[in-house]
Parts: sequence; structure tokens; C-alpha cells
Amino acid sequence: MKKKLNIALMGSGFMGKAHSFAWTLVNKFFDVPYEPVLKVNFGTDEDITREVAEKWGWEEISMNWEEVINRDDIDIIDIVTPTYIHKDMAVAAAKAGKHIFCEKPCAVTYDQTKEMAEAADKAGVVNYLNHNYRRVPAVAFAKQMIEEGKLGTIYHWRGAYLQDWIMDPNFPLTWHFKKDLAGGGPLFDLSSHSVDLARYLVGEVKAVTAVNKTFIEERPLPGKRAATFSAGGEINSEKGKVEVEDASFMIAEFENGALGSFESTRFASGRKNYNTFEIYGSKGALTFNFERMNELQYLNLDDPADEQGFKTILVTNMTHPYAAWWAAGHVIGYENTFVHAVADFLKAVEKNETIEPNFHDGEKIIRTLEAAALSSEEKRRVEVSEIK
Repeated sequence: MKKKLNIALMGSGFMGKAHSFAWTLVNKFFDVPYEPVLKVNFGTDEDITREVAEKWGWEEISMNWEEVINRDDIDIIDIVTPTYIHKDMAVAAAKAGKHIFCEKPCAVTYDQTKEMAEAADKAGVVNYLNHNYRRVPAVAFAKQMIEEGKLGTIYHWRGAYLQDWIMDPNFPLTWHFKKDLAGGGPLFDLSSHSVDLARYLVGEVKAVTAVNKTFIEERPLPGKRAATFSAGGEINSEKGKVEVEDASFMIAEFENGALGSFESTRFASGRKNYNTFEIYGSKGALTFNFERMNELQYLNLDDPADEQGFKTILVTNMTHPYAAWWAAGHVIGYENTFVHAVADFLKAVEKNETIEPNFHDGEKIIRTLEAAALSSEEKRRVEVSEIK
């Protein structure tokens, strides 16, 4: 019989559902060393927290996160709260000797990410930063192909992450628009994913030149139903200042000599979760679009000239990464990436070894994003090393 590990979920909402799904399903499809127990769900709204707990099978709820983290019967702290509280929870969890599974972005500042990484290192706990797109089978297979040399020398990275969910000027001033709570707008929320993927597939970013733009300067203050605005919530006549960008464009120079571009926005009409990248090398190219997440496009320059062109690889075979779900051609979805992350995390816990990305990766990501923010503010090229 597998040893049980008790999980504490810190938060609920959209990410709470995704993480609950992962902890529930991981043992059904993957050979992992532990049986996760959904022990306690922390939340700030008792009714919502209780509803989430009852729906997903969490044994208890709590309104006190410090108390939860310090409980002797909790093994893993899973952080899905808004970004501004990540650092406090992660540092407390490390000091309490708990392994940490944390949502992105890592924190709201580079200094906070350093504190998180130092605390985890000092405590010797396994820490994981959930940039889940690394664990899309097609992306993991792209990594494999690059490591096998199929693209040769990489010249270009082109990444874009586009959404449209805040285009309505009556969308309320939620925490996402406050710099001290979110760190940034799509630069932190979306480009953090793209930068993580670029680091994973291409290499470290050396310098950036960026332009950030806020299209709507003021928004209605949240009413009692601000969180349900899209479903017809109240609109407050009072307004407050938007403190983050609505869109970010960034040109990057990689340490290995490649050039890259990063585009992130929440003002791309019709785009819901358009996370895409293109990688061009001396021997070929790869392209990926998360909205077609089971497919990878590959161009091989060794093919005869009259046969060259991008071919579609359906990354669902039993020889592909994370092949534990269904027969070939039976595609998987967004929620499955969280199961992959939990499976890898539990294996790392068993061996007490490093898993990537972790808080040190979070440091490098947020450092790059802060360099982009500084570049936009000062209208100049910024070396990432300038961020101390």
C-alpha cells in the first residue's frame, strides 16, 4: 500500500479546481509513489471554500492559512492564491518543513522570489513553480527534438500569449490591476509563461527592449459581485486607477546569441488563451499553439526541397511524453497538464530531488520581467543583470 501524503490547498477558484482535479486523478493514470489525501482547503470566503471542498472532496476547510501551514499532519502546501501572498505562504511553508507546489507567477517582485528560493533551500524542501505548459506533451516533445539537435543552431524565438477578457472598460478594478498585488499585467500573468518556455527550449535571456501600454487608465471599483462581472455582476460608479499594463511587447537577446520576441496582451479581440511559439534553427523549425495543444508543427530542412513544408505531429503516441492516458489519437486537454505536474512533483518528493521549474527559475523569470518593465519605463535596452 502506498504511503499517504496530506495536501493543503491554499485558495480555490479557477486554479483550485485545476489543482483539485490533478491531486484526485494522478494515481488513476500515473505510477506515483504516494497517495495524495485532500486534507484541507484554505479560503477567505467560507461559503465558497466549503462549496469547493464538498465538490472536490477536501476533508476540511480553514480560514487561517498560518494555522494550516503549521499543522503537523500536513505534508504538502499547494498555493493557488493571488500572487501577492505567494511569498509569505511559501516562506512560512518552508520554515515549517513542508514541500511546496506553487502557482505562477512566482511573486510580485524579484526580491520576493529570492526570499522564497533562499527559504526553500535552507529548509531542504522540494519546491515547484507551476508553469504547467512545460508539461504539455507536445512542448516536452519539442524539448526532446531540440536536445537531439533536430533544429541545429537556434536563431529565433517568437512567442505570443494573447487573451481578451478585460477589454470591456466596465470590467472592475480587481486585484489583477494593482501592481503591489499582481506585480504587473500580462507582462507578469502571461509573459511569465512565455519566458519560462523560452528558457526551457532556447536558453537564458541576456537583455530586453520592451514597450508596455495601458489602454484603459481607470476602471470601476469592485462591487459586491465584482468576481461575477462577466456573468452580469454589478457595476460601481466609482472608479480607480489601473496600475499595470494592458499589453507588453518585448524584444530579447539570448545568452546563446539567439534573438526573440515576446508579445502578451489581454486586449486581443477573439483570443481566449492563444499561447503560441515559433522556433527557427539552422536545420529546421518548430511551431506550437496551445489552442491545438496536442499538435506540434515541424519543418525539416534535410527533406528534399520539393517536399519541404511544416508537417503536423499528433503528440499522442505511447512513445511521446506523458503517454499514460488514452490510445493514440485520443487527445487530452488543459487539465491534464496539472496531473503531469503533480506526478513529477510527487516523484521528486520521494527522491528529495530538484524539480523544474522551481523558485530559482522563478527568480530568473521575474528578473527578466522586471528588466522589461524598466526598459519600457526608461525607453532603453536593459541587461537582465542590471536587476539586483
